[in-house]
Amino acid sequence: MVGRGAMGVVWQATDTTLQRTVALKQLLQPNLDPQLAEQAQQRAMREGRIAARLHHPNAVAVHDVVIDNGLPVLVMEYLPSRSLADLIAEHGRLAPELVAHVGAQVAAALSAAHAAGIVHRDVKPANILITEDGTAKLTDFGISHAAGDVALTQTGLFAGTPAFLAPEIALGHRPTPASDVFSLGATLYAAVEDSPPFGDDAENPLALLHVIAAGQIRAPQQAGPLTPVLAAMLGADPARRVDAGQASEALYATATGAPLPPFVEAAAAQWGEGATVLTAPANGPAGTLLDAQPLQHPAPPATTPSRGNRGPYIAVGAAVAVVAAIVLLVSLLNSAEPTPVASPAPDSQTTTTTPAVQPVDLERAALRYYRLLPEQPAQAWQRLAPAIRTDRTSYLARWRAVESVMVFDSPRATGDSTVHIGVTLRLPDGTRIRESRQLGFTTDTPTPLISSMTLLDRERIPAPEPPEDDEKKHDEKPGKSEKSHGKGDEKGKGHDD
Repeated sequence: MVGRGAMGVVWQATDTTLQRTVALKQLLQPNLDPQLAEQAQQRAMREGRIAARLHHPNAVAVHDVVIDNGLPVLVMEYLPSRSLADLIAEHGRLAPELVAHVGAQVAAALSAAHAAGIVHRDVKPANILITEDGTAKLTDFGISHAAGDVALTQTGLFAGTPAFLAPEIALGHRPTPASDVFSLGATLYAAVEDSPPFGDDAENPLALLHVIAAGQIRAPQQAGPLTPVLAAMLGADPARRVDAGQASEALYATATGAPLPPFVEAAAAQWGEGATVLTAPANGPAGTLLDAQPLQHPAPPATTPSRGNRGPYIAVGAAVAVVAAIVLLVSLLNSAEPTPVASPAPDSQTTTTTPAVQPVDLERAALRYYRLLPEQPAQAWQRLAPAIRTDRTSYLARWRAVESVMVFDSPRATGDSTVHIGVTLRLPDGTRIRESRQLGFTTDTPTPLISSMTLLDRERIPAPEPPEDDEKKHDEKPGKSEKSHGKGDEKGKGHDD
């Protein structure tokens, strides 16, 4: 198994006929009766065959869809990669030019999909995969929602986070290409701001849907040259948004430092005059990755070529910028921790200061740590200060014994270097462990590291008893949860880290 999500499990497999490695995504159908399960199967088969029509270098190819043991299985291109969600969780805010480079590729894939009559419906950071050479590919075309549409219609439940939905979807309208463009814009917004445009209230998705339906987006603070393009993609009125092809063109211009297309300028006005500034901002606050040196063309020579001869120079400059973006992206993919861009050495009259770590930086660091778990314990282990790092092998083994982690109490700073957070660990047997902790941080490193983990409260909730015969139910005794209160460092014990 190479991955697990809310709607399916992904396996690495071998196509014995063509002798190639493929990915098998088994679509789950939780809590569906036989009739609804059959409808979901038929929908998955239809959507899989539609998605298989799409052939684009920035879309993960769908080879086939079959039914195995009553469950739909998607046969897809196997792509060694990492998701954009992983990069955001590990590094926080990403540089606007780098995000534009990724977004231009994904928008091109969406444009091809829309031309083929395919609406993705689930564009989000987790569905954007980035390979070792910096190629971005969009996956899960219409599949994850197709498998759950029946359950959504019948029960009103929503699978996954609504943080990247367009306002019209929150109001109950059908997904369209315009809603895909909005979702991509929200994804790119989250990559540069380290937060979706409407926030990410995972504990209260209904309240978040209400906020999304209102369509009020706070202007981005870290997007720099990407701001007007985001404005063009995130308009509340679907009819006024740019289409995916236009978005790809504008994002490519942002990534290369070229002038933006005229259709972007009008959309930028919705976020005020400040949004029309198309140059990268000064160095961002601590935690902003790769903002120190924006991708720009070199200064022009003293003698500027005539207007008719500028084409080759612009093309070369754009190519250099694209190569620089790819190099930065590849270095980011291969680094366990953010790698700052080297800045010019200060002269004798220049001094530099490191911005003080703000409470919100500590809260984000705590959230990123638990977002990496349990799927990426190796990356989470790197976010612990050396003083509390336990044996790495034991640490990885402990977290692999946990099925899922959910934050039930959002992180909140309680001091200059401490954060309170509550999480629920779910074990494979259904047992849940609710913990409240105080995390201490060391702030003398480029990225805050967890230096202490103090247990404040713990509750162990046994797995539900399996259904029994009516006669046995009379003899059942209500189960009791085990709860303990205490305070003290718990590192190195059970699942405490």
